[in-house]
Amino acid sequence: MPETLIKVDLGQSAYENDKVHNRWHPDIPMVATVKPGDDFIVECYDWTGGFIKNNDDASDVRDIDLSIVHFLSGPIRVAGASPGDLLVVDFLDIGAFSHNSWGFNGFFSKKNGGGFLTEHFPQAQKSIWDINGMFTRSRHVPCVEFAGLIHPGLIGCLPSKPLLETWNTRERGLIATNPDRVPGLANPPFGPTAHMGRMSGEARDAAAAEGARTVPPREHGGNCDIKDLSRGARVYFPVYVEGAGLSVGDLHFSQGDGEITFCGAIEMPGWIHMRVDSVIKDGMAKYGIRNPIFKPSKVTPRYQDYLIFEGISVDEHGAQHYLDVNVAYRQACLNAIAYLKNFGYSGAQALSILGTAPVQGHISGVVDVPNSCATLWLPTEIFDFDISPGANGPTRFLDGSIDMPLAPDL
Repeated sequence: MPETLIKVDLGQSAYENDKVHNRWHPDIPMVATVKPGDDFIVECYDWTGGFIKNNDDASDVRDIDLSIVHFLSGPIRVAGASPGDLLVVDFLDIGAFSHNSWGFNGFFSKKNGGGFLTEHFPQAQKSIWDINGMFTRSRHVPCVEFAGLIHPGLIGCLPSKPLLETWNTRERGLIATNPDRVPGLANPPFGPTAHMGRMSGEARDAAAAEGARTVPPREHGGNCDIKDLSRGARVYFPVYVEGAGLSVGDLHFSQGDGEITFCGAIEMPGWIHMRVDSVIKDGMAKYGIRNPIFKPSKVTPRYQDYLIFEGISVDEHGAQHYLDVNVAYRQACLNAIAYLKNFGYSGAQALSILGTAPVQGHISGVVDVPNSCATLWLPTEIFDFDISPGANGPTRFLDGSIDMPLAPDL
C-alpha cells in the first residue's frame, strides 16, 4: 500500500496542521520527501478548511473570510528536482472520504468575491450535493444526477523569490488601476490570515506579509480548475526551487468548464494518490515551457448527447465588444440559464448545474471580427426528463417549491 504522506483531521482547524499552508512562498518548509518513481497518498481539506457546512443556510458562504483560502497539503520535496526542470506527476486515483460523502457549491456575494455572473447573482447562495459512489444528486437542485470527474482544482510547485516578486508587482499594478472596484481586480498579500506551514516567529511574519494568495492560476500551475486533471492524468510542472515543493488541494467531485460560480465545483475534502514519475532535467528550456502542460484522464463520464449554447461578443446590455471570448462565454452561459428556467428551475439552480455538472466550454471562433464565438455543451442525459426543444414547447417539471438557500446581504 502507498504511504499516506499528509493526513488531515476534518475535526481539527487547518491552521493547526503544520503540513498545510494557504500562501505561496519559496521559504515554506517542505513537509515530506519523495524520489522519482515513488507513489504516495495526500489527504486534503476542502479549500475553505471546513468553513462551509452541510445545511440549508447560505450564511456561511456569505460570511466566509476569503483571505483564509486555499488550504493546500504540502509542500513535498522531490529529490533531484532543480530550478528549470520539469516535474512529471501522474494522478493514479482521487476520492472523497467515506465518512464525509457530500460536497458543496456556492455563489459568493458580490461584496465578498463575486463571480463570473455576479451582476446577475449578487447574493450568496449554495447547494449541497450528496455523493453516492461515482454519482451525485442535490436536495437543492432536483431532477438531475451525473457522474463525477474528481480532480484537484489547485496543484503546483513553490515559486522562486524572483517569480513571487513578479506576481506581486504585476497584481498590485493591476489593483492600482481601479483600487475601489468591487469585487477587487486581484488579491494582494495579507499576512494576518496566512498559514505558512511550519514557519514561525519573525521569519513566518515576514514571509506571510509577501506570500502570494492562492486564488489565481499562475506560471507554476496553481488554481487552474481544469476538470480533466482527474485520475489517469499526467502533468508536467515547471520547477522553480530546489526540491520543487509540490502542493495540492481544492479537490472537486465534479465541475463544469470555467468553474463559473467561483465556488463553482462540488467542493469537498478527500485524498489523491499520486506518483512522481520522473524529473526532466532542464525541461523548461528544452520544451519552451512557461506554464504546466498535461495529458488528460483516460477515464471520463460518457455522455453522448448535448445541447450546445452559443454566445458572441455582444453583452447582455447589447454592447458590442471586439473578439472578447470572456463576454462570449458569459453569453453562452446566460443563454443556457434562460433555457433551463423554462422547465421550472430558478436561475440559481440553473447556474449551479452549469458550475457542477460536466459541461464543456469551447472557444469556437476568434477570427471573425468583431465577434468571438464561445459555446457551452450541456449533457442532456444528466436530467430526469427530456430538455430537448419540441413543437409543443417546454414542460415545467418543477413547481418552484424547492430552491437553493439564499443569504441576504447584511
